[in-house]
Amino acid sequence: MTKKQALLEPYTLNSDITLKNRVVMAPMTRSRADNPDKAPTEALQATYYAQRASAGLIITEGSQVSEQAVGYVNTPGIYSQKQVEGWKLVTKAVHDEGGTIFIQLWHVGRISHPDFHNGNLPLAPSAINPEVQSFTPSGFKDTVTPKAMTQADINQTISDFKQAAKNAIDAGFDGVEIHSSNGYLFHQFFSTVSNTRTDNYGGSIENRARFFFEVLDAIKSVMPENRIGVRFNPSAHGIFGISVDAQTLPTFDYIIQKLNDYDLAYVHLSEPFTDVSDVPHAETAIAKRYRPLYNGTLMINTNFKQASGNAVIEGGDADLVAFGKPFISNPDLVERFEQNLDLTQWDSDTFYTTGKKGFTDYEKIT
Repeated sequence: MTKKQALLEPYTLNSDITLKNRVVMAPMTRSRADNPDKAPTEALQATYYAQRASAGLIITEGSQVSEQAVGYVNTPGIYSQKQVEGWKLVTKAVHDEGGTIFIQLWHVGRISHPDFHNGNLPLAPSAINPEVQSFTPSGFKDTVTPKAMTQADINQTISDFKQAAKNAIDAGFDGVEIHSSNGYLFHQFFSTVSNTRTDNYGGSIENRARFFFEVLDAIKSVMPENRIGVRFNPSAHGIFGISVDAQTLPTFDYIIQKLNDYDLAYVHLSEPFTDVSDVPHAETAIAKRYRPLYNGTLMINTNFKQASGNAVIEGGDADLVAFGKPFISNPDLVERFEQNLDLTQWDSDTFYTTGKKGFTDYEKIT
């Protein structure tokens, strides 16, 4: 008799959506929206996501909430009507296969380049260059010193996220995830290495978290709270222009505990992307730290495999596990877990290219 797997058990997401299993397809940028509208298409994105609809939940690639929010070439948006129409093709295809799908709402902030903004500077909490690279239409280019956001810029961005959430509803999504992770705009506000403001959005932990909660409150005014997920990467260090300091964990502790006041779909956390065992103030075990602090559904990701995914749920440290790269090359990842089959290896050379190769051409088991 085959042993039951925790990953394959159903899960009810905040008394609203019942997921058929606890295997989540993580949000992954794939750079396939190579059309003038930056919109999904039936041949590419609709096919790609529908192929993976056996996941308990799909979270789409990050989708910019405005033209100002973009920082990578060929990424789709959710701010125009043509993009909404493109995403309708995706949600219908996934729903027709019995799947559930959230869209990740994205603003990269300073991880961008003037090439995306008609020569204008990217926006950020403070005028501090992250000293990384942006993937532009001309290839990777060094980032620049961004423009510190004014109150008007902040107000406009809040409005952009609110409208993007409305657009997501119109496009047929089951919910949204706010991308507050990986060195992008909200993470930049959280971190003292990127936020040196002296107004209501800088200095104290409460001030550095303020912008995120203002956006969350704006989104919940147009859709149910229990259709909203949020994502964080508390131990990001030496990547995305972010580093851990003495303020990092207290900041995320505050944010995640404050989220208990909301009725969210889930909190999505990343284990460290790099080895932080010797980094002062860094947390090496994110799920174990935050499971006691958060009362709702906790999703965890980063380099989980079938066995470790089952173990983290069985151990009570998470409710859902998000898988990234394995879903790229195994559209039938859930079925392979069910049958304990080997996984197909991904081709990293096709992660961010265009067309079907390495996107919709991975075979399923027969």
